[in-house]
Amino acid sequence: MAAPVVHAPGDVAPFREAFGRIRSEFDVPAAFPAAVDAEAASVVQRGPVAPDGARQSARLDARDVPFVTIDPVGSLDLDQAFHAERDGEGFRVRYAIADVAAFVVSGGALDRESFARGVTLYLPDGRAPMLPDALGEGAASLLPDRERVALVWTIDLDASGATTSARLERAIVRSRAKLDYPGVQAALDADRADEPLQLLREIGKLRLALEAARGGISLDLPSQEVTPSADGGFVLEYAAPLAVESWNAQISLLAGMEAAKIMIEARAGILRTVPAPEAFQLDRLRRSAHALGVVWPDGRPWSEVVRSLDRSDPDCAAFLTQAAHLLRGAGYVKLDASNTTDPAAIPTHAGVAAPYAHVTAPLRRLADRYANEIVLAHCTGAEPPQWALGALDELVTTMQEANHRDAGVDRAVVDAVECAVLARRVGEQFDGIVIDRNKQGVVVQIQNPAVVAPMDADIALGEPVRVTLAAVDPIRRRVELAVAH
Repeated sequence: MAAPVVHAPGDVAPFREAFGRIRSEFDVPAAFPAAVDAEAASVVQRGPVAPDGARQSARLDARDVPFVTIDPVGSLDLDQAFHAERDGEGFRVRYAIADVAAFVVSGGALDRESFARGVTLYLPDGRAPMLPDALGEGAASLLPDRERVALVWTIDLDASGATTSARLERAIVRSRAKLDYPGVQAALDADRADEPLQLLREIGKLRLALEAARGGISLDLPSQEVTPSADGGFVLEYAAPLAVESWNAQISLLAGMEAAKIMIEARAGILRTVPAPEAFQLDRLRRSAHALGVVWPDGRPWSEVVRSLDRSDPDCAAFLTQAAHLLRGAGYVKLDASNTTDPAAIPTHAGVAAPYAHVTAPLRRLADRYANEIVLAHCTGAEPPQWALGALDELVTTMQEANHRDAGVDRAVVDAVECAVLARRVGEQFDGIVIDRNKQGVVVQIQNPAVVAPMDADIALGEPVRVTLAAVDPIRRRVELAVAH
């Protein structure tokens, strides 16, 4: 896993050519089939209906709740809207989620295409959405000043931020504003944010403390941005995430943890899982820390090291991208009586340090729509719909494949960008350290620029090494190093 590239000049060669090759290699979907676009147009005109086909009736009227959405600048596929208020010594969080099942009929063209895609794929030169924009950026999106059908979480927290009650129900909402991370951060820093945003900061910090106490970790990976250099080339720079991004993510994690509890109680559903890191992974990360000058005292857990890092420091940012490898092996698992009877057998997410479910991004991720229907049913004492239960086995497979492609695209984009940035530096020498071994030789972490690359050499793990950039192959997206002489 590497820091995602969120900005690169996709309209400039060699980036345009590299991204085009990636789209072809990974079969990144382009236009939707005509039948899918036709169904999307039809359901937009028809309006939302209940998932069983009946007209919507029993929905909570939450239009008086002043929800706001908080997303990256320019986003229109708005899955979540937030509101919080004080409740005695604690808090009440309301979290509205786009009700995609009110538009997408099980077994229809939209449903089949969403199974084919699984997730929205993001590349620097554009996205490949899971749903047509008429829905994902239109009728189903929680855009401001428009009535929208939604699923609303009401989660009560005590003064420490711990949950005291949680429920999910269908509702009608109206978001008051489409906010973005930089704007919200600036308002909070200038002490001019409305109370719900101030509570987002307060609750976010409390939830981060609870996460640390249970042994979880939020990596808060920096993003990478490509900027032109004075010599006509390009520079790859890290951009530290804003604090509000972490606080907002904690609300999504809160909903996902509560959804997992409900599905475990129902003995039906789908969880997101990540295995705990193994010893060899921790050893590799410790060598990366040494290479990058990151202090890691003996006996200190890796999660505490990560929490202590300065996200704006380039070396710390590079270390974070390597720390993300410890949370590899993410997957999905179906819940049933076989793995919910014994608490010790319940699958968990190592990063969250608890059972966790994906439920907050149904416009961009297929599993969320199905998990939400099961949670909704259990909250009302009803049986989950058969169209949701019957799809769980296929859904696990679909999501595994979709996330594998998503990770492959992300890695390919990073490799392609690194090649483009380093293309003018062939022959230059760099300082690095050996952090791993593979069949071809060793893996070297270069300090500046923060690039990890293989090298055909026999050098002990943890040894510093001076390397020469021998070649850059933009077609294979490969950087070749050699021991400097």
